[in-house]
Amino acid sequence: MSFMYLWYGWIKQEIFAIPGRVIAMVFFIGLFSAPLVTQNPFYLRVIILATIFAIFAASWDLLSGFTGQLNLGHALFFGVAAYTAGLMNVHLNYSPWLTIPCGAIVAVMVGLIVGIPALRLRGFYLGLVTLTFPLILLGVFFAFPQFTGGELGISGIARLSSSRITDYYIVATVFTLSVIIMWKVTDAKSKILRIGILLHAIREDEIAARASGINTTGQKLMAFAMSGFFAGIAGGLYVHYMRIAAPSTLELFFSFQAILWTIFGGITTIYGPVAGVFILFPLLEILSLTHWGEQLRFIIFAMILIATLMFMPEGITVWVLDKLEVKCPRCKLINWFTRKKCRACRAPLHIEKEPIL
Repeated sequence: MSFMYLWYGWIKQEIFAIPGRVIAMVFFIGLFSAPLVTQNPFYLRVIILATIFAIFAASWDLLSGFTGQLNLGHALFFGVAAYTAGLMNVHLNYSPWLTIPCGAIVAVMVGLIVGIPALRLRGFYLGLVTLTFPLILLGVFFAFPQFTGGELGISGIARLSSSRITDYYIVATVFTLSVIIMWKVTDAKSKILRIGILLHAIREDEIAARASGINTTGQKLMAFAMSGFFAGIAGGLYVHYMRIAAPSTLELFFSFQAILWTIFGGITTIYGPVAGVFILFPLLEILSLTHWGEQLRFIIFAMILIATLMFMPEGITVWVLDKLEVKCPRCKLINWFTRKKCRACRAPLHIEKEPIL
């Protein structure tokens, strides 16, 4: 019984007291409860694809958002892992439990190769270099159609499991673990992992970070590798769920989608890209069910992005949390906006300014 009281006390202080964590808890409960509410194939498919794309978008944020290394060809990691998993399954008859990790490892290796130009290039020049890698890989795949399927891609890939519900929970579990790991790795306030604060320092001022003794070369290569790993996990899940590895996984628009999802949700947050995908992707899929929605969905998508950039330039998640959370001016703890005093030090949270006479 005492253990239950301790557990409840921890949840009350660490979860219920912080609005962002309450939202995250409700989201994950809803995610894992969705098959209990509906087993409609369309809705389950939309959620499964949203979870896969959320991993992909968050992996872009891990690299470009936290280190400032502009990657305009992020689909390279997704596509190379998808093709690796598909080729290993079709030609070697390996199971998804082996092909997905192998695809992620290959994406890590590609990430390290792509990360080498990042040692000398920055900003727009780095973006142009990363933009060319998916095009080069597409050319390689088209040059060997007997092996890679050419423009038709690779079909007949094995499913994740024999049940759609099992597929759902496999993808949801991998998504949860991946997002939590990326969030903890990039957390600048973490007392265990110091990677987050190092990445922040490189993004803000790489020269100053190098002068402070930070191995900026190693940190940037590590960021490329981690980003490639999680994007590769997403690519492996995608190819075994859709059962086809097509050139569309390497298209430039797919890379730009990850950027747009992240900007809409909130860059440099990890949870921002997740929110961006789970808001925009289902919206576009539902709009496509109607004739007018199919014709206008990209116009609606563009209008939503423009409105977000105008009124919520830091992303929708940052805007919402700014409305719900207030930081204590004394101890810096986060409180609900409805509280008048801090939950820890009891300091006033809302200091009213005296009128100027």
